[in-house]
Amino acid sequence: MASNSRRGAAAERRIARELGGQRVGNRGQAAPDVVAQDGWLVVEVKQRAKLPAWIAHAVGQAAASAGPSQLPVAIFHEAGTPYAGALVVMRLADFQDWFCNPGELPE
Repeated sequence: MASNSRRGAAAERRIARELGGQRVGNRGQAAPDVVAQDGWLVVEVKQRAKLPAWIAHAVGQAAASAGPSQLPVAIFHEAGTPYAGALVVMRLADFQDWFCNPGELPE
């Protein structure tokens, strides 16, 4: 368990660095793992040995279909629940290009 905690903390530090933010860490139940970009973004980081292949496949399909000035995302909706609660998933690199470099639209 301790090694899982260390790996999780390392992943949080890495994501904080990638987003130019700060790792908040485990400071209570309501605290995010990372706060980035002048506080406008709060991040919960989850690391697993292997992510479900169907999630990666859906994100890959979106990326393959996207044109040069299009943001590829996959949206996951649970049947019978409000669409407002659906999840939007994208690659970190795409997120960084679109939201962490203001004024620099990816080519």
